[in-house]
Amino acid sequence: MNWWCESAWIDGRVVAGVRIIAGDDGLIASVESDVTPGGSLRLTGTVFPGFANTHSHAFHRALRGRTQQTGDFWSWREAMYQIADLLDPDSYLQLATAVFSEMALAGFTTVGEFHYLHHQPGGDRYDDPNVMGMALIEAARQAGLRLTLIDACYLTGGINQPLDPFQTRFGDDDAWAWAARAEDLRPDVNTRIGAAVHSVRTVPADQIPTVVDAATGKVLHVHVSEQPAENEECRHAYQLSPTALLAESGVLGARTTAVHATHLGVDDIDLLGQSGTTICMCPTTERDLGDGIGPAWALAAAGSRLALGSDQHAVIDPFEEARGLEMHERLATGTRGNFPPEALVMALSINGHRSLGWPEGGRIAVGAPCDLVAVSRSTVRTAAAAPDQLLFAATAADVTDVVVAGNSIVTGGVHRLGNVARMLEEAINPLWD
Repeated sequence: MNWWCESAWIDGRVVAGVRIIAGDDGLIASVESDVTPGGSLRLTGTVFPGFANTHSHAFHRALRGRTQQTGDFWSWREAMYQIADLLDPDSYLQLATAVFSEMALAGFTTVGEFHYLHHQPGGDRYDDPNVMGMALIEAARQAGLRLTLIDACYLTGGINQPLDPFQTRFGDDDAWAWAARAEDLRPDVNTRIGAAVHSVRTVPADQIPTVVDAATGKVLHVHVSEQPAENEECRHAYQLSPTALLAESGVLGARTTAVHATHLGVDDIDLLGQSGTTICMCPTTERDLGDGIGPAWALAAAGSRLALGSDQHAVIDPFEEARGLEMHERLATGTRGNFPPEALVMALSINGHRSLGWPEGGRIAVGAPCDLVAVSRSTVRTAAAAPDQLLFAATAADVTDVVVAGNSIVTGGVHRLGNVARMLEEAINPLWD
């Protein structure tokens, strides 16, 4: 297949008249610029490399528009547990397929699913103890997305606290049992397997090194300092901040991604940056849940790469996440232009793919996966926007075409599976009936 792009984002800038040819292996075989369309399939507007949704909990999508009026993070969490308790492998497959299809419509071509919904309600194992993870793998395949399944170790309900009845679905007996179960998950052409320490609240300090060892050769993710209460609990139990405890346990490093990293001290920022740990900010979730504004610019300045995720899916929109990174920094500092467009595209593309174990992805270049996202420049939102600032004007609704591995999964704003809104209604409404 080959496409002619009216313009395309290549090496940090917008280039006009680009022809992209994909080989049978789904990789980009040729990139030419300043050429005429010829007989190529035309992609109008500006074409970006595929975007990576670095942090997702697919089942949280069922809460959108249902938990917005009152409460805080902790009351929202109780509603989340109740939804989790209703899902089985079949309903999870249905829901995740719809959610991943919504991501594709928005321009995400790769998703990192932070997976801890492992077992039956009450904690009994399914006959296949990874059947819920396999449902996510199949959902991504149907939706057309690349997937990194980040299987999370989740052992306690809080530091030195047992799992509560809802959390028993998430937990394994100990880190060794988690590792033995997760070891049976296998990558394929569409799927890579990662690992996670869910958080310092849910994995005892003496078991974190077991997770690190079991994750050798894989990407490793961890929730870090999303809430002040997490910091207080950790300091009380270990006399260390969560970041310092993770550093002491061998978690931090170039293959590790810290998610949120909202409430950090100066020493925490230095530890994360100097270790080369990637930071995944989730701006729409962090503001929806009232989590706070993380020190994104300080983390980048300290040496951390920044990536982006939609987490609980209050919004699924890569442009909104990217803008949120800059807009939150403006609110925190009173200055504009902390993250220029090329830095935001980097967070959505190259950095996100690297965080998820697809280091070859997120770029339009020979040898890279042929993952493309076409964004219209003629909608009421994007009309008259400068091409190199399109990221500050566009929304998910402006995505017209999406290609993954050289295959079109969204054409003219329509997903190959059809009506995604109806898919979402059919998956979510029964959970609330």
